[in-house]
Amino acid sequence: MSGGSDGELLAAWQAGDRRAGAALFDRHFRAVARFVRAKLWSEDDVDDLVQSTFVACLEAPARFRGEGSLRGYLLGIAYHKLQKLYAERARRPIDVEEVSVHDLGPGPSTALARRAEQRLLLAGLRRLPLQFQVVLELSFWEDMTAGAIGAVLGEPEGTVRTRLRRAKELLAVQLRRLGAAPALLDSTLGDLARWARSLRAEL
Repeated sequence: MSGGSDGELLAAWQAGDRRAGAALFDRHFRAVARFVRAKLWSEDDVDDLVQSTFVACLEAPARFRGEGSLRGYLLGIAYHKLQKLYAERARRPIDVEEVSVHDLGPGPSTALARRAEQRLLLAGLRRLPLQFQVVLELSFWEDMTAGAIGAVLGEPEGTVRTRLRRAKELLAVQLRRLGAAPALLDSTLGDLARWARSLRAEL
């Protein structure tokens, strides 16, 4: 059953087949963990949120209707859970259009990244308002189209396209504000997509 489609595995898991659940977890764990690791403070937080994301998928399977990908569905759950966690810790609602992961407190160590360009990029991403960080990561790390990102976020494709353009502009501003050496800044901005893909492998 481990070779079945996502929909088949989810249905089997819902019916009580733990092997199907394990196969789904193995298939999508890295994407969900990567998504939350760039936005949380500790590996315990990462583990807890990843687990709760998969549990939520199991407990409300009727919400996944086979439209779009299950991975996108899981990332959408993780994003909502992240916002809820931030709000609980800040004791107030979080405005994803204004607040960045950096604003919310000490972020994950950039030691997760080996190359200087990767560390600079990760620091810049965490200084973007959350909605812009998320669309860039889904585009760079998950190779999602604007339409697929819109399905994750529940927003029109045109809105996502506009946000992606603006996110890249804001990222360039943040990278410059970080005061990196000119050669490092030029290297990072000159091949942003490649450095983002290489950072994906580190996370």
